[in-house]
Amino acid sequence: MANGKLFIFSAPSGAGKTTIVKHLLSVKPTLEFSVSATSREKRDAEINEKDYYFISAEEFRKKIANDEFLEWEEVYTDQYYGTLRSELERIWAKGHHVIFDVDVVGGLNIKKAYPDNSLAVFVMPPSPDILKERLTNRSTEDDESLNKRLGKANWEITFADKFDVILVNDNLNDAFEEAIKIVDQFIEKK
Repeated sequence: MANGKLFIFSAPSGAGKTTIVKHLLSVKPTLEFSVSATSREKRDAEINEKDYYFISAEEFRKKIANDEFLEWEEVYTDQYYGTLRSELERIWAKGHHVIFDVDVVGGLNIKKAYPDNSLAVFVMPPSPDILKERLTNRSTEDDESLNKRLGKANWEITFADKFDVILVNDNLNDAFEEAIKIVDQFIEKK
């Protein structure tokens, strides 16, 4: 399937994007997750080629020079993240559609590269207050990192109208149902 579909899910941290993507993967066998590449160190629980393709910064730069990435970003000095073109080819060769869980900029770059067979979905939190509450309830943030995430979230929300669909995650079960409908309709579309 050289012309499989691409489903791009982007959202501010805490909007529920990863939870929705995991649900879609559990109920839609024709979807396959696009594993990103990174030059950061592998964490103990992570598995190469499942969580990320772990490669050195030098190797990452070589792949950039060879145009092997669909999109990439240097998040910190020598800490790169990106989507290998070969990952799409691997998934399409199985007859599957690709699903991404990516940041807003990466998502829009993928959409720009594949405008006709990609659907970009922005998962919107119901309100800034609920987003703050969700991030606070995670208990993974101190005040400084919480404020940084909220600031980034406000910036990311300004890009929502550049996406094909805005999925408001007010109720998780409703968001699951709506995401399934969105995916099914786009797969059926010729």
